[in-house]
Amino acid sequence: MTKKKTENKKIAQSKIVVLMGGQSLERQISLKSGHRVADALEELGYKVSRLDVSASLAATLKKIKPSLAYIALHGKDGEDGTIQELLDILKIPYTGPGVYASILAFDKVLAKETFKTNGIPTAPYYTLNMNAFKEMGAEEALDKAAKNLGLPLVIKPARQGSALGVKIAHKKSELPDKIIEALNFDDKIILEKHLKGKEVSVSVLGDKKLHALPSVEIKPHNKEYFDFESMYSMGKTDYFIPARVTTAQRKKIEKIALDAHKMLHCRDLSRTDMIIDKELGPQALEVNTSPGMTETSLLPMTAEADNISFENLV
Repeated sequence: MTKKKTENKKIAQSKIVVLMGGQSLERQISLKSGHRVADALEELGYKVSRLDVSASLAATLKKIKPSLAYIALHGKDGEDGTIQELLDILKIPYTGPGVYASILAFDKVLAKETFKTNGIPTAPYYTLNMNAFKEMGAEEALDKAAKNLGLPLVIKPARQGSALGVKIAHKKSELPDKIIEALNFDDKIILEKHLKGKEVSVSVLGDKKLHALPSVEIKPHNKEYFDFESMYSMGKTDYFIPARVTTAQRKKIEKIALDAHKMLHCRDLSRTDMIIDKELGPQALEVNTSPGMTETSLLPMTAEADNISFENLV
């Protein structure tokens, strides 16, 4: 049997479940990603089951006995190690990194601490959790945070995706309300220095042999930052591939993305978001281990620029 026929037979016998939906705040985006991924897999000849993650998931997976689970979940339960833990117990191979890497990358505090420990530049920040405000009067320390980091100040939930819950305080008087709003999305938040410069992203494919895709520069229309609406609404953002940066900056941001992928123990794919600050240079913001796969998502957009079709990317 030829290599091509063997490969086609293997594909035809494979059963892949695409896990999507769930109950996170990014449910609708996950459904879009999941159905697009499933369409691509079916186009390639795979047998595909589309599963909207619910309380019956474990029983359904035991019944289907898939060859592989494609994780198209975004946000909590999908990127934070939860679904990965369950799939490990069921001994079902899955796309993306394992439990440890998922926990590490999804928690922006853990990720940023890893960046600092390994020499990956990241925006200066402080961390606070709900109990610091409830039990320790942390609001009295906010003026110090504002003085040390400067204003405006970025406030973001530590464990949330798609810029959900991100707030920007331009005055010290705005900090308490903005923090309360961010704490509605997670009980741990980051107070981060507001960087000024181009927002860029670099996606990485692979495990041992890594490949950085072309960089993308992100310029939202009439927005202070790349928010949820800018990410997922057609015509709300301009994208430049490759990013309009110098050769030295391009090499730097690619190195940051590759280093972050390795330091966080990522597998298969990751996307590192950065800002090239006018004073500090490129600074890593976060690493996404289950990037969106919609028509406006950055990973498939940059893969296409690298002559990788959506089907081949999947």
